[in-house]
Amino acid sequence: MQRSKKSYIAEMLLEKKLITDKQLTTALAEQEKTGKKIGRILVELGYIDEVNLLRILSEQLHIPFVDLKDYPLDSNLVRLLPEFYARHFRAIVLKREPDGLLVGMIDPQDFIAQEELERILQEKIKRALISEEDLQYALDNTYRRFEDISRFAETLSAELNPEAQDIFSDTQVFSSEDMPVVNLLRSIFEDAAQVNASDIHIEPGDNVLRIRIRIDGVLHEQVVEEKAITQALVQRIKLISGLNIAEKRLPQDGRFSVSVRGKNFDVRVSTLPVQYGESVVMRLLNQSVDLLKLDRLGMPHSVYEYYHRAIYATYGLLLIVGPTGSGKTTTLYASLNELNKPEDKIITVEDPIEYRLPRINQIQVNTKINLTFSNVLRSILRQDPDIIMIGELRDYETVEIAIRAAMTGHLVLSTLHTNDTISTAVRLLDMGAAGYLVAGVLRAVLAQRLVRRICPQCIMDYILSDSEKVWLETVGHGEYLTSVFKYGKGCQFCRHTGYSGRVAIFELLPMSNELIEALRHSDTGAFARLAVKQPLYRSLLQTGLDMVVRGVTTVREIINMAGEI
Repeated sequence: MQRSKKSYIAEMLLEKKLITDKQLTTALAEQEKTGKKIGRILVELGYIDEVNLLRILSEQLHIPFVDLKDYPLDSNLVRLLPEFYARHFRAIVLKREPDGLLVGMIDPQDFIAQEELERILQEKIKRALISEEDLQYALDNTYRRFEDISRFAETLSAELNPEAQDIFSDTQVFSSEDMPVVNLLRSIFEDAAQVNASDIHIEPGDNVLRIRIRIDGVLHEQVVEEKAITQALVQRIKLISGLNIAEKRLPQDGRFSVSVRGKNFDVRVSTLPVQYGESVVMRLLNQSVDLLKLDRLGMPHSVYEYYHRAIYATYGLLLIVGPTGSGKTTTLYASLNELNKPEDKIITVEDPIEYRLPRINQIQVNTKINLTFSNVLRSILRQDPDIIMIGELRDYETVEIAIRAAMTGHLVLSTLHTNDTISTAVRLLDMGAAGYLVAGVLRAVLAQRLVRRICPQCIMDYILSDSEKVWLETVGHGEYLTSVFKYGKGCQFCRHTGYSGRVAIFELLPMSNELIEALRHSDTGAFARLAVKQPLYRSLLQTGLDMVVRGVTTVREIINMAGEI
């Protein structure tokens, strides 16, 4: 029975000329080895698109195929089926019809699952065929943790006695997993992990608590009408972060580790006293994800080729520049990952250590015991390193030691907070570094920004607005007006934002003889004029517009980036 069904699907695909006889023969041979369904094998081998296969299957089964990418899901309807059963039976409620509910299923021929779904929903269901990958995205985006967060917040508020907040003293031990505050925190972290958030903001307001999570650089807010829980939640976070819970008047920094939804996170915690209590920001560093390879950062080919050669220099200073949140750390760690070889000793000085790397000696700065960047750098030069990574050049003393380390046979990688590559030289001179010393060691400067990537599931052609056309002409890039532009119209996969993930934009300035000479004389004006004429130099704005033309991001994102520059 199973064999004839597979043959029928194959015959339909052949009849519609969606596969060839040779491809079918290869797929059948693979089926003999693995026992997988013939349709799945054809998709995995790249012989047929999954959507085309599902349309053929829907014809065979006489049930509709629903493409979840563009389907307007009603979250209230979807939630009629509890998340556990939706994931267990791989199903989702799509629509209410006069004779029951339309339910999308990965395997509509699973009649046992159909009976269970009717029992749980207490209604008759009609089956529809859906894609497994699309279902996963839809479930992750629909079954967010908003209700759990609100419910646990209410439970915690009910159990707290406002007059007895001393139950969260530093002697209290939190070990019970069912405590409301623990459940609330767990729900917040599960929600953030589910949508790949980078930060969680806990912000006390006037009679409310705002919980905001940052997704692809943009904050999304949930307001909880339970002000009484704020202090308990903040104190719990401070306790597990190793902070002083009695100190509420000064900012504090800490960290802890947590495992959520099969992912291990290192969490950086920052507290700040505000008008209604203490604001807490938690940066989530996913330790379960392998560090990006240098060739996976999305650098233009010419930039990658030069930068890759530059990091293998035996000595010199390489700087990665940009504002906070521009991806500098990711590029630094990708560079260290590339350089991490048994024959080289690498020492890093960081504040804080974001990712722990094998074989690399990482040092955490601690100003409380005077373990500062400059003090550490003086000591590590006696540790015979080949490569030194300094988290950030913050002051003249750190810059001076970094330059001298680069002069004495070490490769030094670091970051600096400047807008672009050209202003970096000016910034170094302003910090007090001698021009002739900078000229002697600086190998290259790499500037970068992060912009949101257009969602590949809902990408469409876009017609520029009048203001966008004027902007292109104003910045001197009117030649782009004849290009084809794209945008994301919004779908289930991108939470109707039109964007999914972020991509880096790079600007590289290699040091030529002309630039070195201008730096040697501290002539910043000549340096700026010569920099824009370098063969490999292409500004952040130009590189960003190149990405717009390629359909990677939108004009609006580049306009926002240009506003920062």
